[in-house]
Amino acid sequence: IPDLVHRAEALATAMRFELSIPEIGRLLAVLVAARPRGRFAEIGTGVGVGSAWVIDALGPEATFVTVEQDADRAAAADRLFSEYPNVRVLHGDWHDSLPPHAPFDLLFFDGGAWKRLPAEEVAVESRRALELVAPGGMIVIDDLTPEALWPEEWRGRADPARDVWLNRDDLVVTELLTTPETAAMLVVRR
Repeated sequence: IPDLVHRAEALATAMRFELSIPEIGRLLAVLVAARPRGRFAEIGTGVGVGSAWVIDALGPEATFVTVEQDADRAAAADRLFSEYPNVRVLHGDWHDSLPPHAPFDLLFFDGGAWKRLPAEEVAVESRRALELVAPGGMIVIDDLTPEALWPEEWRGRADPARDVWLNRDDLVVTELLTTPETAAMLVVRR
């Protein structure tokens, strides 16, 4: 695990913020390292654990922008990453903050509250996130529960957080297990 990730995890512990799973961090690092001149973004910095994985894998010509709504968390992450000139930590609403920096080669659509919205709002949030990604770009969505682990009363029901991505002809999508209890989706814009 990179030193920067350890420092971000220590910050998360100090601020009593839930830690990200390392499997998502490793996945992000692999995807970022594949585009050494890429433009990357994250919605939902938290205190920067996922961001640290991205930053550690950035090529020297790559850029990374991450946005966090909570002012204290955004400020803490900004201090943590202050020595990286190709990294920007923004405080505010991603709907306003990220479009001026787009399009992105990869967007980590973190900040899981949107997944619990009504289906119509999930569709709107997903469309707006997709607008930030260049053709051929990717969105990574984490914190999904594998369908095999759904409670019996959920089985057979629609899952707006998945369905909005899986039912489009202009996207290529796969879901993968990140741990036995968690899944992520990789979405590529054609």
